[in-house]
Amino acid sequence: MFVFDAYGTLLDVDSAARQAATEQGMEALKENWRPIAKGWRERQLRYSWLCSMMGKYEDFWELTTRALDATLEEHALASDYNIRNRLLSLYSELSAYDEVPEVLANLRADGHRLAVLSNASPSMLEKAVVSAGISEWFDELLSVDVLKCYKPTPAVYQLVTERFDCAPRDVTFFSSNNWDVSGAGAFGFKTIWVNRAGAAWDKLPGSPDRIVTSIAEGTKSAAH
Repeated sequence: MFVFDAYGTLLDVDSAARQAATEQGMEALKENWRPIAKGWRERQLRYSWLCSMMGKYEDFWELTTRALDATLEEHALASDYNIRNRLLSLYSELSAYDEVPEVLANLRADGHRLAVLSNASPSMLEKAVVSAGISEWFDELLSVDVLKCYKPTPAVYQLVTERFDCAPRDVTFFSSNNWDVSGAGAFGFKTIWVNRAGAAWDKLPGSPDRIVTSIAEGTKSAAH
């Protein structure tokens, strides 16, 4: 079976800031939407790790909002509530990467079981995949919310094996996040790092079974 991370893997996390920067009234984003998107994402993830380490779980949407507020403050935009509200609205309805709908449809047509394993809360995750037009392809949307901790905690990956009554090596896991790939590999999943940006692998335990530049590339051989 195939399990996918959502944000950055199926869903384009930069699309919110990129789209907002083209809209009327969002001129302050035109020159710096890239560093804002980058800082927002980095804080969002860092906050999730720190909350897990402290045993202080907070909903992923709350962390996403706090991360944006801190990033906008860093760029002297904390008082621009129009930008803040527009970015949050767009983030709740991120675009899927171009190849994703066709790849999922093909995998489903071939009889594969498909699931999402995400840090997002159930409501956040469901809204995201529905708005991206990819909800119909999944057997299950699995959220860390039931555990009140975040990836790469091993118990998160265990949600998959418990739900589908399978062994870890029966699961092929796709993620664009190398720390997520490392965590999934340590749990025993077969892993595919979707390295869209051509980044170097961090000095993390283990290594991905495959490195690809898109989900389409990753599923060509894995599906057979």
